[in-house]
Amino acid sequence: MPLYAYQAVDAEGRRTRGRLSAATPAALISDLEGQGLLALHVDEATEEAAGGGLGLGFGRRIAVLEFTRAVAALLPAGMPLAKALAAGATTAPPSVRPTLDAVRAKVERGEELAAALAEHPRLFTSLYVGIVRAGEKSGALDQAFVRLADHLERESELRSKLISMSIYPVLLAMVGAAAVAVLVLFVLPRFAELLLSSGATLPTAAAAIVDMTTWLRTNWRFLVVIPPAFLFAFAWLRTAEAGRRFSAKALIYLPVVGNWRRQTLAASFARMVGELLTGGAPLLMALQDAHDCMTDPVVKAETERIRVRVREGSALHAAISEGSIFPSVLPQLVALGEDAGRLAQFLIKSAELLERKTERTLERLVAIAEPAMIVGFGGIVALVALALLQAIYGVNAASF
Repeated sequence: MPLYAYQAVDAEGRRTRGRLSAATPAALISDLEGQGLLALHVDEATEEAAGGGLGLGFGRRIAVLEFTRAVAALLPAGMPLAKALAAGATTAPPSVRPTLDAVRAKVERGEELAAALAEHPRLFTSLYVGIVRAGEKSGALDQAFVRLADHLERESELRSKLISMSIYPVLLAMVGAAAVAVLVLFVLPRFAELLLSSGATLPTAAAAIVDMTTWLRTNWRFLVVIPPAFLFAFAWLRTAEAGRRFSAKALIYLPVVGNWRRQTLAASFARMVGELLTGGAPLLMALQDAHDCMTDPVVKAETERIRVRVREGSALHAAISEGSIFPSVLPQLVALGEDAGRLAQFLIKSAELLERKTERTLERLVAIAEPAMIVGFGGIVALVALALLQAIYGVNAASF
């Protein structure tokens, strides 16, 4: 439904404004009257306007975390859902408050909270919506928000830790790249001119580097095209369906990142299915709901394959082990859960285990990046220095 910006007054004459979704402006005016508000002005707005100032994913994540914290604290205390959502919206930044108000208005009209959240994928991920849906079906929505708050807290702590660990490698990469560029593009060509003017012959390594820098300086237009081409390719990989499918498959089969990606997808699958089973959903229905909530093309197709195999009579752990996407630890733990009759609990434990392994893998990747860059830039500088020393040695030997 379209999003409308409105201005209204209450029974005491106080002005208020906000944004709500409605089928038509007349329907929005009727909704406002049901809330005791008299509409003064209604105009169509865009979803971007409702999330203005949230161009950065960091701001959205912080807003969702604060909102979830508040609702997780209020629902167990016995506060009605609509009032808890309204109170949670007050803790969020003004840029996302209209969207949260729109969610609350839909809940007040009798719609499911998960369906209202799913209309705003820029704020609420598929995992978030899936856990809320499981909580609604089981009647334990308060516990679902508590688990969500814990999950988002862990994600926020990991992200902060990774950002802190990445500061030095990023600075090192920038300074190292600038130093190598100055050395290769400016220092070495000048030095080569001096040697050639003295009648000396450049060694093979120095001549190759000089030829490369000459080509780069002559064809500088090629370098100018690289950043726009990179941005275009990145946008295609993020937005186009074919690009998203290609990037999802590529991430899985990359040598270093692939293992981390498999663990991440397996953790999302296990947590979502486990939460849905905890909420009382049958296994086939939980797999179907998990498939509908997934956004990654690879894990979405894998979930559908697993659902079909389970519907045909296969055990869940056997259906998972037949694929090549999820790590082997997942079907092993699922098999234990099926044997013990506690499949939901073992799926959630599997998700926690895989999430911890994912965190450790990310920390190792960031930790490895620093020495790898030092070795890489050091190798380049050593190669250029060796070429210069060879050239100097050649001139001195010829003079002697």
